[in-house]
Amino acid sequence: MADVEEVEVVIAHRDCATLRVGGVFLKIDADQARTDVEVEAMAMAPVPTPEVLWRKPPVLALAALPGAPIARLGEPSAASPAAWAAAGAAVRMLHDAPLPPWPGPSREAIAWHLDGECEWLLANDVLPAGMVTRNRQIAEAALRPWKPVFTHGDLHVAHVFANGDEITGLIDWTEAAPGDAHFDLASLTLGHQEHLGDVVAGYGADVDLDVIRAWWSLRSLRAARWLIEHGFDPASPGCEFDVLRAQL
Repeated sequence: MADVEEVEVVIAHRDCATLRVGGVFLKIDADQARTDVEVEAMAMAPVPTPEVLWRKPPVLALAALPGAPIARLGEPSAASPAAWAAAGAAVRMLHDAPLPPWPGPSREAIAWHLDGECEWLLANDVLPAGMVTRNRQIAEAALRPWKPVFTHGDLHVAHVFANGDEITGLIDWTEAAPGDAHFDLASLTLGHQEHLGDVVAGYGADVDLDVIRAWWSLRSLRAARWLIEHGFDPASPGCEFDVLRAQL
């Protein structure tokens, strides 16, 4: 690494930062509990993950994965339908694995958080009341009982790497926990609804499309304030606010 001349800031906000130095990603997180989860989840997951090179708190060094993210939110995906199906198959493999030993969020906690975020969106005139109310109604379908599976917990398209039609790895495991399988599938296809059929075909099990759509609404409503407060723009084309509009 001594010969590397450039340091790329991948993401940086007040919670954590990720830098790329050559073929190494340096994740800096003041909350080492999140890093503990990430390291243990990657060790347990039956899918490709980045190699842990070293850990010196608060820094975790990970080897870069081959390939590139399967998509970016707000941009068309250059990945093939076969790659999206392979992503679905990888998610199914994860969901079939033994559960991690720590607890996941309860339906009650998710509903409480969702209601608080909807109140904030309305109180601050961030979105039209009708859009918030209708998406909150749609989100209700996600808040049914589910059988917990090993979920990634933040399966954003930028966290799924592909090389051609092959999935080379999943990154950013800090939210991994027992949870609803439909949440991972919804996270993966958020903003890329056109690839839902490919993902479901690769997943190879019965899924409830209405529940996936409900998670699109729920995730977008819950994420809006965090994104705004951390310098991101959910109103960018193809991002969370467009997802909410499309749900109408």
